[in-house]
Amino acid sequence: MQKRTAFETALVRRTPKKSDFLRYATYEMSLEALRRKRAERLKIAKGPPSVSDYALVRRQFQIFERALKKFKGDVGLWIQYILVAKKEGARALVGRITARALQLHPNVPALYVLAASHELKHLSPTAARALLQRGLRLNSDSVEMWREYVRMELGFVESLRRRWSVLGIDMQRTGEDAGSGKGKGKERESGTDDIWSGIGDEEGEADGMDVDAEQDLTEDEVARRHIMEGAIVKSVISSAVKAIPRIDLFASLHELISTYPSPPTLRESLLDHLHDHLRETLPSLPAAIKLSATRNLTPDMVGEPLVDALKSANEQLIAAVRTAANSSDPGVAKVYSEFVEEWCGQEIDDSLKAYLITSVHLLIQQLPAPVPPDLLAAHIRLLSSHQASLGSALLPPKANTPDKILRVARKHTSKAPTRSIVWLARLAAEKQFAEPKDVEQAWTEARKRVEGDGIQDVWLWGLDPENRATLRSTAATDETSPSTQHDDSEADANAELQLLELLLHESQLIRDPAAASALHEVLLIRYAAASHCALALLYRPKITHDDRHTSAIAAPPAARSPSRGGKAEKASELAQRGSARAQPAWRTQDPDVSNSREAYGSQSSSTSAAGSTCRPPVDARLARVRRIGTAYVPSARVWSEVFSQESGGVSHAVTSGADITADGGQVYSGHVDDDARVLRSVYEYWRQRDGVGATIAWAAWLLRTGDGKEAVAVISRARSVLRETDGETVERRWKAVLDGQDSREGGAGEEHGEDGRADAGPIDSRGT
Repeated sequence: MQKRTAFETALVRRTPKKSDFLRYATYEMSLEALRRKRAERLKIAKGPPSVSDYALVRRQFQIFERALKKFKGDVGLWIQYILVAKKEGARALVGRITARALQLHPNVPALYVLAASHELKHLSPTAARALLQRGLRLNSDSVEMWREYVRMELGFVESLRRRWSVLGIDMQRTGEDAGSGKGKGKERESGTDDIWSGIGDEEGEADGMDVDAEQDLTEDEVARRHIMEGAIVKSVISSAVKAIPRIDLFASLHELISTYPSPPTLRESLLDHLHDHLRETLPSLPAAIKLSATRNLTPDMVGEPLVDALKSANEQLIAAVRTAANSSDPGVAKVYSEFVEEWCGQEIDDSLKAYLITSVHLLIQQLPAPVPPDLLAAHIRLLSSHQASLGSALLPPKANTPDKILRVARKHTSKAPTRSIVWLARLAAEKQFAEPKDVEQAWTEARKRVEGDGIQDVWLWGLDPENRATLRSTAATDETSPSTQHDDSEADANAELQLLELLLHESQLIRDPAAASALHEVLLIRYAAASHCALALLYRPKITHDDRHTSAIAAPPAARSPSRGGKAEKASELAQRGSARAQPAWRTQDPDVSNSREAYGSQSSSTSAAGSTCRPPVDARLARVRRIGTAYVPSARVWSEVFSQESGGVSHAVTSGADITADGGQVYSGHVDDDARVLRSVYEYWRQRDGVGATIAWAAWLLRTGDGKEAVAVISRARSVLRETDGETVERRWKAVLDGQDSREGGAGEEHGEDGRADAGPIDSRGT
């Protein structure tokens, strides 16, 4: 009773929640399951139905009815109610629920499917057919509805076949007996010249009746034979193709017919009918060509059938690629590449993989220029990924060793020098087989030549952690010095910053303004995240190896043992020398960073000893913001990320390293006054790009830190400066912040942390 009282109390609130109803219903279901298990364990004999047998189930239905009064528009709740009723065997209730649901939601195909499956389960195919036809009249563009309609008709044909088989009706009979009867009738008709013969003759009248009966029987047999041959299903397929001439419909029906347990002759007849429509409706679509070529291929094929089907599909697709090469359509080459890579990735015989790879190799040699880039890239990927498993014996002679594969990859990039997909495949091959300096040279060449789609993928390739490790090995020096894990992390962050600065400088040389702007924005977002992480590492307190084995309070460096001081000082000097060489431009060029670093050194040990968070000084943070705002061309999205980082929020940017922070767990942020100085600087830059987003973000942060008066002043000044429409947008969104509706901007309903600031989420370029 206490449980139910708590659930009922939650349901009578002013604004009830759907989750409260569902928790209540789940509790009643668990209680009913427990009752049944207990009755089974106690071996209580089943008697006449009592109140306990249906009381809990009825309570479940009542809870769902109460929920649906509040949430009539929730389709998921209707479906859950239907499933619960079906589980409890309430057949009549399921019918009533589905009827009510379909009245409220006539455009939801799932409800028609559930209703039809319920009717079919209770042996009412006519009602199921009527439901699906009604649904198709209202949702003729639903692939799911047509698929289920075809499935229902397939099931109907299969049920008739089994029933007639039990009754002994032979569908393979061609009506010979009926045909012989018809022949006798014709003989009688042609064997007399008297047109009045048989009139008044009872025997002749009886013979005529027999002929009609035999003709009727023949028509019934023909009708049954047509049904068994799938005439109904073919009619549905034709209607579906006429309503939705799309490739997803053909693919869905092909999968259904291929996997449905029908007789082989019926399956082939239906597939022939479907693919005839496919060739008529979508004759030149690449996906349709692939579907038609692979119609006989199934994942469970083995042995000789697999070899024959794979060979047939490969030959058909190669012929289609050659035909499309004359019309300069690269889509067919793309689907052929996907077909080869898909089957080479499955567990099939190595000789079949070699056959497919060799087919691609020969096709590239035979096609006229220009060769489709997707085919070139797939060729490189196939050779690289299967070189170790297939060996030189099975691969083509001109591409059976790592050196030959590299030669082929470089030749392919010369055929398509501006296509990113080919360069990415070559870079993967270079990384696998070539020396690190060759990899770096290839990446540099790729950045200079790639144009069009995929340019960002090529430029960001070297920023991937694994790829950057390969490139970084080229810059290894002969001088090595012992360093701690802290120094390694800092050096890695500095190396990433230097690489990003180089890429930002090179991105200004791209000729396409749109591509250059988009790439510059992406790189600058990465640069902001990397510099944020590097600044946290730069001012993080260093923990020595001995300190890791002591208590939580670490000893300051001056208190270490004098006997080990010489080695520690030498190691620190070598580490600082190596770190200085890897300093990015924004540290070496801004005096505020170096001065703050020196001034900060005396505070590092005491802060670490106290066990508190070690934050970068405000001058260093301001220097980072000034560097981003003056050296580059940041967009509103970039400033949104910087604001989120400096305010202690979660950045959307992806860095190659781990989220190593100053306190080991949270993104660094200073005291409120320091944060206000930094964020005000970001706001001044940001509002030049997006006045609305910058104003809302800055005012929301001021409100969360308790300075509501200044937040209102910021909103007022913005409304007087911005355009009328922007001012109205600011007012509307500021009202949402005050009402606590915009959780991403940190409304009044958010919980505040220990320092008085709320844990705000990221704010995008529009301030949302």
